[in-house]
Amino acid sequence: MRDEAVSDRPKALVVYLMCGTETPALAEAAVAAGADLVELGFPFSDPLADGPVIRRAAERALAQGMRTGACLECLAATRERVECQLVPMTYSSLLEAYGWERFAADAEAAGATSLIVADLPAGERPGLRRVQLVAPSSTEERLRLAAVETDGWLYLVTVTGITGARSDLSPALAGLVERARSATDLPLCAGFGISTPEHARAAAELVDGIVVGSRAVEVAEEGPAALSRYVATLRSALDA
Repeated sequence: MRDEAVSDRPKALVVYLMCGTETPALAEAAVAAGADLVELGFPFSDPLADGPVIRRAAERALAQGMRTGACLECLAATRERVECQLVPMTYSSLLEAYGWERFAADAEAAGATSLIVADLPAGERPGLRRVQLVAPSSTEERLRLAAVETDGWLYLVTVTGITGARSDLSPALAGLVERARSATDLPLCAGFGISTPEHARAAAELVDGIVVGSRAVEVAEEGPAALSRYVATLRSALDA
């Protein structure tokens, strides 16, 4: 989500989908309904911060044979159907096994516009262009480093914990936004625990966009039409 290409809408909507055989059609439906960026999860057997919904989705994807090469093929197939930004979300162990430089080159060739490596701290692999994540527990030093190194936007993890839908927006978000704003002028997008139009509307008062993961994955199990309806409710809330 490069600064000049976020969207001409007031707030950006990022939708997370796990790589799988149905993902290109799901991504197309999400974008048609108002998603600005699709984050494509590369399944991993031991994810660091994923809650039960995404863990189950990863298990299903692995059972389908979605290893790194197959996920890159899924990325390319998705690129054929959408023009929005596509960002793989993966883990260090997968890139170590595949080859860091090889992965970066192959992902770009398949249509990726950036990359998220969930367990790779800021400061490590500085030559790898990627979106950085920060959390309420991030130190001021780590937050500033992430802001300097991030690729186009900064991903604010709203809670200290795992992904998953929650009943309320994290009260820690406001403080994290204030700290991040003091470190960078880049767009800030908040994720983890954002699942309803009400969450989206409340978060939009603080940040430049939202990332919706677990609930999007749940709804995606019902097919593209259901995902389209869900994404449209979020788009309406952000545009209100």
